[in-house]
Amino acid sequence: MELLHKFLEFELLSIGKYNLKVIGLVIAFLIIMITRIILWAIKKSMFRKRNLERYNEGNTYSLYQIIKYTLWVIAVGFILETFGVKVTLLIAGSAALLVGIGLGLQQTFNDIISGIILLSERSIRISDVLQIDGDIVKIQEIGLRTSKGLNTDDISIIIPNSLITTNKVINWSHQTNLNRFRIDVGVSYGSDVEFVIKILEESAREHPEVNDEKTVEARLKNFGNSSLDFQILFYSSTIFGSDRMKSDIRRIINLKFQQNNITIPFPQMDVHIKSSPKED
Repeated sequence: MELLHKFLEFELLSIGKYNLKVIGLVIAFLIIMITRIILWAIKKSMFRKRNLERYNEGNTYSLYQIIKYTLWVIAVGFILETFGVKVTLLIAGSAALLVGIGLGLQQTFNDIISGIILLSERSIRISDVLQIDGDIVKIQEIGLRTSKGLNTDDISIIIPNSLITTNKVINWSHQTNLNRFRIDVGVSYGSDVEFVIKILEESAREHPEVNDEKTVEARLKNFGNSSLDFQILFYSSTIFGSDRMKSDIRRIINLKFQQNNITIPFPQMDVHIKSSPKED
């Protein structure tokens, strides 16, 4: 026991009145291990299938991330206290330094604050489908500084959290799994409007991913320069693969137009040349 006591009290490093002993490293190691065990137990408990059925997976993930960051901050505070560093004095003494660091890393701190906002507000959750800067992205992970998403080309995208909180972002899956989509198409002047509307609605209903319980509606949208402009509106739960679904419906529309001699016109422009009378 005396040998163990001497080993634990062995001084590894000494700087002024601060010294680092073996026992300090042992306690720091124990704090890290205990923190990891607690987080493992919390994660196991929160992500059980029974609990996930009761709570949304995204909400559970957000709550776990907040708990994880909080526990690690507390653990780091205990480790510093173990090494003889007073956390309160350290924060007060380094206030000016922190201001300088904050100015230099302003964008990084902005991303971190945005991450805390996302995790606490839970307006955006795991598996949500977002439209950011024209890209459709499925959120896979929300971190403290950045979030990771997957676009429709199966490419992972790292998104700074401030980009989500400060820009206009469309959350396709926030309120409901069903969303309304639109497809625009133009036909030649002289076409039977009612017949075109019937074909458009039939084409959308034929696609298996279009919701049958919601109304499929085709409208005469406008009298264009070269065509009668129509719009077909329909509901679907296919959000992430909506581009593929729209392409399939356009192919069905094109085939039906060909079978019924309905023409999708090219843009046309009439140019009138007016000649001036010859002078005598």
